[in-house]
Amino acid sequence: MAGHSKWAQIKRKKEATDAKKSQIFSKFAKLIASESKKAKGDRSAPGLRLAIMRAKVVNMPNDNIDRAIEKGKGDGGTAMDEVLYEAYGPGGVAVLIVGLTDNRNRTAQEIKHLLSKNNLSLAAPGAASWAFTKTAEGYTPQTTLDLSDTDLAALETMVTALEEHDDVQEVFTNAA
Repeated sequence: MAGHSKWAQIKRKKEATDAKKSQIFSKFAKLIASESKKAKGDRSAPGLRLAIMRAKVVNMPNDNIDRAIEKGKGDGGTAMDEVLYEAYGPGGVAVLIVGLTDNRNRTAQEIKHLLSKNNLSLAAPGAASWAFTKTAEGYTPQTTLDLSDTDLAALETMVTALEEHDDVQEVFTNAA
């Protein structure tokens, strides 16, 4: 009965949850470092305060937050650029992909690859953003589209694949 011990089960569950936490924490660390660079390390800057507040909502440790702020303040390291990619998903749904990257070309190719796996492609700048209004929290759809069950399932798999990418911060759609 190899592999049936309680410890092995607990270990596998812990590894899975730790991997998810690590992915979420790394996304927030990039965001905090980027905002820290913009604010020159000033914790009272609105963008940095918001990023820290969002990180604390997902229980990111204070040590990780402090390290990300110091990384953003430092002169060394790579500059993180905010990128916005636009696409049309299943059923004609507009999709906005917001990310932070240190290499725009690499990220663009990886996003194109993820979209092509789902038989989609990137749209031209402005092609899908007209369907959204920018708010403090991100983008809110001006109009929404109702999708069939098959299109909704395809959209969910595409959004899940995009959100698992390290450089992608958020994905917005105008699906109802």
